[in-house]
Amino acid sequence: MSNIQLIIEERAADIGNFLVGRLLPFRQKRAVGPFVFIDHMGPAKLSDHENLDIGPHPHIGLSTLTYLFEGAIMHRDSVGSAVEIQPGAVNWMTSGKGVVHSERTPEYLRHSEKHLHGLQIWVALPKELEEMEPSFTHIEAAEIPEWTENGVYYKMVAGEAFGRKSPVPVYSPLYFLEIKTTEAATINIGDQLFGESALYILEGSIKDGDEAFGPKQILIAKNAELCTFEMSSNTTVYIFGGEAFPEERFIFWNFVSSRKERIEEAKQAWIAQTFPKIEGETGFVPLPEPKF
Repeated sequence: MSNIQLIIEERAADIGNFLVGRLLPFRQKRAVGPFVFIDHMGPAKLSDHENLDIGPHPHIGLSTLTYLFEGAIMHRDSVGSAVEIQPGAVNWMTSGKGVVHSERTPEYLRHSEKHLHGLQIWVALPKELEEMEPSFTHIEAAEIPEWTENGVYYKMVAGEAFGRKSPVPVYSPLYFLEIKTTEAATINIGDQLFGESALYILEGSIKDGDEAFGPKQILIAKNAELCTFEMSSNTTVYIFGGEAFPEERFIFWNFVSSRKERIEEAKQAWIAQTFPKIEGETGFVPLPEPKF
């Protein structure tokens, strides 16, 4: 019997000057464990006059995880970080009570053709840490645990499972796991996972019983025992999830909180421009108009 509860298809979303595929939140599934937001960026080919330019914008109540497959992004934030993220590395920024950051094409790529492909993920913070001090951590690709079993490649990008633990400093029990095949393989997860669980297909295909699934789909599991599924050759999937919080999380724009009034406070603070500033940056992304 299939363990799939819900299938979420990638939906196009405009984030300013760049089109992404929105995966979470979804009207029937607002979160998977602590994961409250996932955007699939690209794959996009940018010309010599096209660049990623997401100006200063705020966050509260979450950690952002940026994971690239191709290209480069220059990250700057109000904590004082100025770091270029490359494929395979992890940028982990915790907003807590409030942080501002920008994401742009690095200067040396701005006048040449380039590609950009990756995932942008938001992980909600536990209620008692929602107002913690903001922080930033950059983990190089070589520091992330990876291993091979029966010809299948695994990487523990964030969190902990399968007896492996990523150095990304998460704040609640979770996992974000990459699995890749070059040849067709049967994957037996068994009871290695916990909490809520989902599987995202980046490329290739998988089979669950007699059903086949392809790229740009998230499969939400009925329970964390994903059990057994088949991956075709040259397939990449991401399994993510963890313990869900007892309280609902509210989202408006870039703000996440267990309290609606806190989001209202953040809105007013951004309008008044009392959030911390990014050294060397000017301008800001305005608060969007509410959708009715």
